[in-house]
Amino acid sequence: MSKFRKDDKKETPPISTAALPDIVFMLLFFIMVSTTMREVTLKVQVKLPQATELSKLERKSLVSYIYIGPPQQQYQASLGSEPRIQLNDSFSNVGDIQDFIISEREAHDEAEVPLMITSLKVDQYTKMGIVSDVKQELRRVQALHINYSARKRTEKD
Repeated sequence: MSKFRKDDKKETPPISTAALPDIVFMLLFFIMVSTTMREVTLKVQVKLPQATELSKLERKSLVSYIYIGPPQQQYQASLGSEPRIQLNDSFSNVGDIQDFIISEREAHDEAEVPLMITSLKVDQYTKMGIVSDVKQELRRVQALHINYSARKRTEKD
Protein backbone atom coordinates (compact mmCIF):
# COMPACT_ATOMS: atom_id res chain seq x y z
CA MET A 1 0.00 0.00 0.00
CA SER A 2 1.44 3.32 -1.09
CA LYS A 3 1.21 6.52 0.81
CA PHE A 4 0.46 8.65 -2.29
CA ARG A 5 -2.50 7.25 -4.02
CA LYS A 6 -4.53 8.91 -6.78
CA ASP A 7 -8.18 9.08 -6.03
CA ASP A 8 -10.16 8.97 -9.27
CA LYS A 9 -13.43 9.52 -7.47
CA LYS A 10 -12.66 13.15 -6.50
CA GLU A 11 -15.00 15.81 -7.94
CA THR A 12 -14.10 19.39 -8.70
CA PRO A 13 -15.44 21.82 -6.11
CA PRO A 14 -18.25 24.16 -7.19
CA ILE A 15 -17.32 27.68 -8.32
CA SER A 16 -17.83 30.25 -5.63
CA THR A 17 -20.30 33.00 -6.58
CA ALA A 18 -19.78 35.07 -3.45
CA ALA A 19 -18.08 37.92 -5.36
CA LEU A 20 -20.69 38.04 -8.12
CA PRO A 21 -22.97 40.66 -6.49
CA ASP A 22 -19.97 42.93 -5.92
CA ILE A 23 -18.99 42.71 -9.58
CA VAL A 24 -22.55 43.39 -10.73
CA PHE A 25 -22.85 46.46 -8.52
CA MET A 26 -19.46 47.79 -9.68
CA LEU A 27 -20.56 47.44 -13.33
CA LEU A 28 -23.90 49.06 -12.58
CA PHE A 29 -22.22 51.96 -10.78
CA PHE A 30 -19.76 52.44 -13.66
CA ILE A 31 -22.56 52.54 -16.23
CA MET A 32 -24.59 55.00 -14.15
CA VAL A 33 -21.62 57.35 -13.74
CA SER A 34 -20.35 57.26 -17.30
CA THR A 35 -23.67 57.42 -19.16
CA THR A 36 -25.22 60.75 -20.04
CA MET A 37 -28.89 61.06 -20.77
CA ARG A 38 -30.03 63.17 -23.68
CA GLU A 39 -32.18 65.93 -22.29
CA VAL A 40 -33.68 67.24 -25.51
CA THR A 41 -34.82 65.47 -28.65
CA LEU A 42 -33.90 67.66 -31.58
CA LYS A 43 -36.83 68.44 -33.85
CA VAL A 44 -34.90 70.96 -35.95
CA GLN A 45 -31.87 70.42 -38.14
CA VAL A 46 -28.85 72.22 -36.75
CA LYS A 47 -25.57 72.18 -38.63
CA LEU A 48 -23.43 74.55 -36.61
CA PRO A 49 -21.29 77.14 -38.40
CA GLN A 50 -17.52 76.91 -38.21
CA ALA A 51 -15.33 79.17 -36.11
CA THR A 52 -11.65 79.51 -35.29
CA GLU A 53 -11.76 81.07 -31.82
CA LEU A 54 -13.78 78.80 -29.53
CA SER A 55 -14.03 78.48 -25.77
CA LYS A 56 -15.59 75.75 -23.68
CA LEU A 57 -18.39 76.42 -21.25
CA GLU A 58 -17.41 75.59 -17.69
CA ARG A 59 -20.74 74.92 -15.98
CA LYS A 60 -23.07 73.37 -18.52
CA SER A 61 -25.79 73.01 -15.91
CA LEU A 62 -26.27 76.79 -16.07
CA VAL A 63 -26.75 76.84 -19.85
CA SER A 64 -30.19 77.11 -21.48
CA TYR A 65 -30.28 76.08 -25.12
CA ILE A 66 -32.41 77.61 -27.86
CA TYR A 67 -32.33 75.68 -31.15
CA ILE A 68 -33.13 77.44 -34.44
CA GLY A 69 -33.24 75.72 -37.80
CA PRO A 70 -35.47 74.02 -40.36
CA PRO A 71 -37.69 71.23 -38.98
CA GLN A 72 -36.60 67.63 -39.28
CA GLN A 73 -37.87 65.73 -42.32
CA GLN A 74 -40.81 64.13 -40.46
CA TYR A 75 -42.15 67.55 -39.34
CA GLN A 76 -41.74 69.36 -42.66
CA ALA A 77 -45.06 68.08 -44.04
CA SER A 78 -47.02 69.91 -41.35
CA LEU A 79 -44.67 72.83 -40.54
CA GLY A 80 -42.93 73.56 -43.83
CA SER A 81 -39.22 74.07 -44.32
CA GLU A 82 -38.84 77.57 -42.84
CA PRO A 83 -36.59 77.83 -39.76
CA ARG A 84 -38.33 77.23 -36.44
CA ILE A 85 -37.46 77.80 -32.79
CA GLN A 86 -37.23 74.81 -30.46
CA LEU A 87 -37.33 75.27 -26.69
CA ASN A 88 -36.85 72.04 -24.75
CA ASP A 89 -38.80 69.38 -26.69
CA SER A 90 -41.36 71.52 -28.49
CA PHE A 91 -41.60 74.01 -31.31
CA SER A 92 -42.19 77.54 -30.07
CA ASN A 93 -42.47 81.08 -31.30
CA VAL A 94 -40.58 84.18 -30.22
CA GLY A 95 -43.22 85.07 -27.62
CA ASP A 96 -42.58 81.84 -25.70
CA ILE A 97 -38.94 82.71 -24.99
CA GLN A 98 -39.77 84.92 -22.03
CA ASP A 99 -41.65 82.12 -20.24
CA PHE A 100 -38.84 79.70 -21.10
CA ILE A 101 -36.14 81.92 -19.57
CA ILE A 102 -38.22 82.61 -16.47
CA SER A 103 -38.82 78.88 -15.90
CA GLU A 104 -35.09 78.17 -16.39
CA ARG A 105 -34.23 80.84 -13.81
CA GLU A 106 -36.73 79.41 -11.31
CA ALA A 107 -35.13 75.98 -11.66
CA HIS A 108 -31.81 77.33 -10.35
CA ASP A 109 -30.66 78.84 -7.08
CA GLU A 110 -30.93 82.63 -6.83
CA ALA A 111 -27.16 82.99 -6.50
CA GLU A 112 -26.63 81.13 -9.80
CA VAL A 113 -29.07 83.24 -11.86
CA PRO A 114 -26.48 85.93 -12.79
CA LEU A 115 -24.16 83.17 -14.03
CA MET A 116 -26.74 81.64 -16.38
CA ILE A 117 -25.97 81.58 -20.10
CA THR A 118 -28.37 81.33 -23.02
CA SER A 119 -26.77 79.37 -25.84
CA LEU A 120 -28.12 79.74 -29.36
CA LYS A 121 -27.61 76.68 -31.54
CA VAL A 122 -28.48 78.05 -34.95
CA ASP A 123 -28.25 76.24 -38.29
CA GLN A 124 -25.58 77.83 -40.45
CA TYR A 125 -28.02 78.54 -43.30
CA THR A 126 -30.67 80.24 -41.13
CA LYS A 127 -31.36 83.88 -41.96
CA MET A 128 -30.49 86.44 -39.28
CA GLY A 129 -34.06 87.82 -39.05
CA ILE A 130 -35.29 85.08 -36.70
CA VAL A 131 -32.04 85.23 -34.71
CA SER A 132 -32.46 89.01 -34.26
CA ASP A 133 -36.03 88.49 -33.06
CA VAL A 134 -34.81 85.93 -30.50
CA LYS A 135 -32.08 88.29 -29.31
CA GLN A 136 -34.59 91.15 -28.91
CA GLU A 137 -36.83 88.91 -26.80
CA LEU A 138 -33.84 87.84 -24.68
CA ARG A 139 -33.06 91.52 -24.11
CA ARG A 140 -36.61 92.16 -22.89
CA VAL A 141 -36.30 89.42 -20.29
CA GLN A 142 -32.80 90.61 -19.24
CA ALA A 143 -31.03 87.45 -20.44
CA LEU A 144 -27.98 89.32 -21.69
CA HIS A 145 -25.35 86.60 -21.44
CA ILE A 146 -25.65 84.94 -24.86
CA ASN A 147 -23.41 82.31 -26.40
CA TYR A 148 -23.38 81.19 -30.03
CA SER A 149 -22.54 77.51 -30.46
CA ALA A 150 -20.15 76.63 -33.28
CA ARG A 151 -17.92 73.80 -34.39
CA LYS A 152 -14.17 74.05 -34.76
CA ARG A 153 -12.91 74.87 -38.22
CA THR A 154 -10.83 72.07 -39.69
CA GLU A 155 -7.88 72.61 -42.01
CA LYS A 156 -9.64 71.10 -45.03
CA ASP A 157 -12.68 73.45 -44.67
